Amino acid sequence: MKKITFIFFTFYFCINSFASYILIPMDESQKNHLKAYGLAYWALKGELEIHWLLNYRGGSFMVPNAKAVSNECTIRGISYETIGDAQGNSILTDIANPEQNQDAIKLEKAPRIAVYSPKGKQPWDDAVTLVLKYAEIPYDVVYDEEVFLDKLKDYDWLHLHHEDFTGQYGKFYSQFQHAAWYQNEVKENEAMAKKLGFGKTSLMKLNTAKKIKDFVFGGGFLFAMCSASDSYDIALAAEGIDICESVFDHDPMDKNANSKIDYSKGFAFENYKLSTNPFEYEYSTIDTYLTRQNYGMTEKTDLFTLFEFSAKWDPVPTMLCQNHTQTIQGFWGQTVAFDKKYIKKNVLIMGESKAFGEARYIHGDYGKGTWSFYAGHDPEDYQHRVEEPPTDLALHPNSPGYRLILNNILFPAAKKKKQKT
Repeated sequence: MKKITFIFFTFYFCINSFASYILIPMDESQKNHLKAYGLAYWALKGELEIHWLLNYRGGSFMVPNAKAVSNECTIRGISYETIGDAQGNSILTDIANPEQNQDAIKLEKAPRIAVYSPKGKQPWDDAVTLVLKYAEIPYDVVYDEEVFLDKLKDYDWLHLHHEDFTGQYGKFYSQFQHAAWYQNEVKENEAMAKKLGFGKTSLMKLNTAKKIKDFVFGGGFLFAMCSASDSYDIALAAEGIDICESVFDHDPMDKNANSKIDYSKGFAFENYKLSTNPFEYEYSTIDTYLTRQNYGMTEKTDLFTLFEFSAKWDPVPTMLCQNHTQTIQGFWGQTVAFDKKYIKKNVLIMGESKAFGEARYIHGDYGKGTWSFYAGHDPEDYQHRVEEPPTDLALHPNSPGYRLILNNILFPAAKKKKQKT
């Protein structure tokens, strides 16, 4: 009996001696995909070596074996596998095979994250801040004053909260002009604009948009969802043009605004027309909010598909599209989708509803940095409305729609490889 016990413990010790890696699978076997990103961020903060295995089991993570890592996985409810040195090296060797559409990207440093968001509570929730909190990834909140004071230089990654950079307060005037939250938003923005030396909110938002553009040009990573995407691009393109009616800025808009737009100043869109009606819940023809129902779209058919990119030749979009499924359930927002005919030719479409001519997830470069726009408001609440309660992500730990957000969070941590041409 003593001999059997000795053999058992000798075997157990040998197995654990060669258990050199912890593999965090990101395929259907993972119990909590969203928390797994937080674990990866935690490992980076602890200066642990971590590889992102692109297209391997849904974009898995591999970390050197350490008790602290396995304990953290257990605490956070994350599935993990302990594998030996030989198996870990075998995985990396197989991934390196030119015939495999896979790659191993080393993550080097936890990015410093900022969220551009008003300090006060808004009558809606933001998907990015929800998932950052759920995944336990730290971030700072900045708004117009911090941007004005050049605080963006302290960060690597910036998310634009549900925002209207055109200075039209989300074009909520028709529905919510008498709501206390709307009136407070107008009051607070006008006060801040005055404090910073701008005559009106639209001019302050334009200044913010231009400083964010400089942040990207200098090497920053920008991510925007919902109305923060198209309204941002429109604000840049409308520089020097009054596109706000008097209900928004107390003076009439330029009636020739549509003929003066300089599309070259924006990142993503061209040849669109502005919505000049202050009572219309829309900024421009970029968004398909008012037209998509003409195509007979329903919740069942509202799906978009991620493109598959070459992991070795196009690592950036490959990272941004890592998922355990290529088909994602669509979801509404003030900006619900981008009409493909208004997207610039040099913009990369990463997710689309081909049958309806919509792009949902797009990406581009500017200077030394990059930007990604993701249409829709909440990936797990199909028609999230103003003043509805926030989504409980504990009920959606495997959300493929939320995974796309978190891909963008880790993307700046990746060791940069020279792009192949």
